Amino acid sequence: MANEWELKKQICEIGRRIYQQGYVAANDGNITVRIGPDRFLCTPTMVSKGFMEPEDIAVVDRQANQLSGRKPRTSEILLHLEVFEAIPEVNAVVHAHPPHATAFAVAGVPVPSCILPEVEIFIGQVPIAEYDTPGSKNFAETILPHLRNKANTILLSNHGVVTFGNTLEEAYFHVETLDLYCKILLLARQVGGVRQLPDPKMNELLALKKKLGFEDPRIGETDHCTICGSDEFLRGYSTCAIPGHTPAANGSGHGEGIANLPSQSGQPQPVAAAKPAEPAPAAAFKGLGSSSSTAQQRASQDEQERLVQMITDRIVEMLTPKG
Repeated sequence: MANEWELKKQICEIGRRIYQQGYVAANDGNITVRIGPDRFLCTPTMVSKGFMEPEDIAVVDRQANQLSGRKPRTSEILLHLEVFEAIPEVNAVVHAHPPHATAFAVAGVPVPSCILPEVEIFIGQVPIAEYDTPGSKNFAETILPHLRNKANTILLSNHGVVTFGNTLEEAYFHVETLDLYCKILLLARQVGGVRQLPDPKMNELLALKKKLGFEDPRIGETDHCTICGSDEFLRGYSTCAIPGHTPAANGSGHGEGIANLPSQSGQPQPVAAAKPAEPAPAAAFKGLGSSSSTAQQRASQDEQERLVQMITDRIVEMLTPKG
């Protein structure tokens, strides 16, 4: 491992990257690196991650006590320490607000899986931790169920993302990969739709992932719902719950949190409100390109015009003298 000064310089470099990429604004975000059994480097509070100097980086212990540094440590250090405590092999944690990924966290929509090979190999499924006030102990503990479920990238409801890895660059790459993936998903929806990989090809990817030494709770599973989890983004609320979650009564993939592991606040994770009625079946738009929202809108307008004309004709017929 690099010496402490070099690691401080690396933290400043990653801070510049997340700032320049637009993954944080103003003083947002925080970064930590493990440097010993009871020592961690972390970014300071109220300092832009794009303009840090090595002297700004603080040193804290496992209880979040600041040991050195010319500026106060981040107020969200407890979140990072939960990761280090739960996963001994993790040496770095990055918390940021990448806009495309954070959009999913704000909407409360799980990021779909079984789509891009690189995401499946290096990240896998991305759970959503329930919301709590940033900086609090309760907030830090919202990620615990997902750490036990082998996640390395977690959405924080109405907040952002937290990623971690064996190295600082690996943790940062998870942020970069996730946000580009979410951007691709949103663009694909606008183009026409998102197609998932078939089960046999997903099983091949999971076998490769195992061979490369990456953990994934889906390895060995054969059921599509279990492998790919909830697909709310793709088709509305799926009847397949997120793996490890208990499905809600309405079939929502959000479910009631990790099975046998209630949320830290003692309450079930929120269940999204019922979706509005689905649009007319594709057959109704035959010949118009049913995957196009424009075509569907045009068909709806045509139907409205037809009804208006029918009513008009009926009124004219009633008012026209007979004989």
